[in-house]
Amino acid sequence: MSSRRDSVALSPATVNPSRPAFEARPLSPLDAIWHLANFFAPALGVGLLSSLMAKLLWRRELKGAPWLRLGAWASLYGALVLVAGLVVFGHDGKMATYGAMVLACAAVLWWVGFRPRRH
Repeated sequence: MSSRRDSVALSPATVNPSRPAFEARPLSPLDAIWHLANFFAPALGVGLLSSLMAKLLWRRELKGAPWLRLGAWASLYGALVLVAGLVVFGHDGKMATYGAMVLACAAVLWWVGFRPRRH
């Protein structure tokens, strides 16, 4: 009968403790583009989907606001919140940042679509 210790896979760090588990390597330009695209993708997705849903739910009220304008504003402010979350927390992917992004998108959609107009 084998022990649990025998079945554990060995990582490079456990085989050779002086060697780091992961070696850092510089980003290529293509890698940098993918990192930026994946960083801003949640803001773009939430901004466009929330503006589409707002246009579908409040069709009459948002008749004068184009869908792409709503989506562009919501995506822009969502991206600004993601950058602010990166600065505040030191890394991305925090649930607090995503929650703030959703609130920012909702606030911007309200402001662009429902604010009182001056005549």
